Amino acid sequence: MHSLEDKVVIISGAVGGLGEAFARAILDAGGSVMLTDVSQEGLDRLAAELGDRVHTRTLDVREEEDWVRAVDAAVARFGKVTGLINNAGVTTSRCLLEEETAEQFMGIIGVNLLGVHLGMRVVIPHLRANGGGSIVNISSGAGMMGIAKTGGYAAAKWGVRGITKVAAVELGKDAIRVNSVHPGIIETNMTSRLGVSSEPGGLPSAPAGRAGVPSEVAGLAAFLLSDAASYISGAEMTADGAWTAGPVPA
Repeated sequence: MHSLEDKVVIISGAVGGLGEAFARAILDAGGSVMLTDVSQEGLDRLAAELGDRVHTRTLDVREEEDWVRAVDAAVARFGKVTGLINNAGVTTSRCLLEEETAEQFMGIIGVNLLGVHLGMRVVIPHLRANGGGSIVNISSGAGMMGIAKTGGYAAAKWGVRGITKVAAVELGKDAIRVNSVHPGIIETNMTSRLGVSSEPGGLPSAPAGRAGVPSEVAGLAAFLLSDAASYISGAEMTADGAWTAGPVPA
């Protein structure tokens, strides 16, 4: 694993499958983490489990002042911030486009896209002050292709892909790298309703034949946060067992 010693990374949506996996991967690589989430109970549990290179703060990613307080708390605890994983998200409304109300649509956009914008907006000056850094925005396979019944979700995830590229272009001069990660179907509580698994044959629609596990996405994110990825910016990187590459041959 690539070293993340001397790195301090803020993670939104840290409670749950992917968020917790990101935290563990960063800690395993020697970094420190600021864990944020709407669940204080979940944050307390993680802090007790993960040790003294962890700090926590509740955060509603739709509120800019919450972001300011979270970033300031990370700087107060660790002295700096060098990275951000915009991971907080809500799932699709699971209805056809013509059935999805404006309230449902905007509820998803608020968390999955506005939250990413605000996180970057608040953290960028801190990364610039350190001479650079890395932002990893968690999009989705739904940000790579069209999937039925994902209207607002897909709009947000395609938006994350786009805003990532804009940020990468604008921030290259500041040595701030910005990339999007597009997980496929990963075995977490959020996907439990889909009836998939990471066992062989657990996802026949993916060429890999199974769903992924959170650590398989976390390893990619940790790499992008590391100095080993120093010339990678503006990229969209999938971790999906070739699910978005094309249909499984008959």
